Amino acid sequence: MKNFTSIKDAGDLKELLQKALKLKANPFQFNELGKNQTLGLVFFNPSLRTRLSTQRAAQNLGLNSIVYNAGQGWKLEFEDAVCMDGDKAEHIKEAAAVMSQYFDLIGIRAFSSLTDRKRDYEDFVLNKFIKYATVPVVSLESAIRHPLQSLADLMTIEEKKKVEKPKVALTWAPHPKALPQAVANSFAEWMLRTQVDLTIVQPEGFQLSEEFTKGAHIETNQKKAFRDADFIYAKNWSCFEDYGKVSEKHSDWTITPAKMALTKDAYFMHCLPVRRNVVVADAVLDSPKSLVIEQANNRTFAAQAVLAEILKNSK
Repeated sequence: MKNFTSIKDAGDLKELLQKALKLKANPFQFNELGKNQTLGLVFFNPSLRTRLSTQRAAQNLGLNSIVYNAGQGWKLEFEDAVCMDGDKAEHIKEAAAVMSQYFDLIGIRAFSSLTDRKRDYEDFVLNKFIKYATVPVVSLESAIRHPLQSLADLMTIEEKKKVEKPKVALTWAPHPKALPQAVANSFAEWMLRTQVDLTIVQPEGFQLSEEFTKGAHIETNQKKAFRDADFIYAKNWSCFEDYGKVSEKHSDWTITPAKMALTKDAYFMHCLPVRRNVVVADAVLDSPKSLVIEQANNRTFAAQAVLAEILKNSK
């Protein structure tokens, strides 16, 4: 593993999953693997779990970590062959090259614009860092994927599943503002490579890109999708076709106890942060079947497994 930006970089997925679970059982077994090396964490967008869990993962491996809030630094130019006579003071060519002198690995978090679908779905910002950095790059969530979250989700399902091939429903949920498709895209992409029966349910007009959903059951009736499900994963995403559009309807898609009662005593999952009583009712989120804290805990060991693989391959 040189870079980690999607499931395509994961190699043997079962092997990576087992490594993450073993690290959870013994977090300090490779605590000198990153000795005298530094991980740079570059954030263009807010973060709680990703920032803290990745720093903790680095610490468990003996890595130093430095956080750079890119939104508070020089504005970066990402286009090539431009006259930089505007408000952007530094080009990604120099910025990525300089960071590569300071860091042995670089993590990048950069959300989608939700205005330019072509640019977003090229993962423009992330791929510019990969192009100009000379050290491995890890996605801390990009415009279209969140692979560290997906690995943590896979860990959580593996730990909690009661049958070999559980039924998992990824459901759209209401939200007052437009959100990226990254978590939903990535979750679908990872689930379709594992032993689960995946159904994606969303209102008409909120289908995800077929690039990520091909092979899943697609449904528009939420109650039907919930029947006999073992796991319910709730997440809002804005429209893919009418790019960035947010629904002002569909408040009845909130996850409630009545809907969870349709399932096979399913667990509830969400990546957090979550809007209580908008996305999900308090009674569901606070129930013993809610896995949101376990998911957040698994973020550390998902990141640790990925960082460990990159460090081993770089020696």
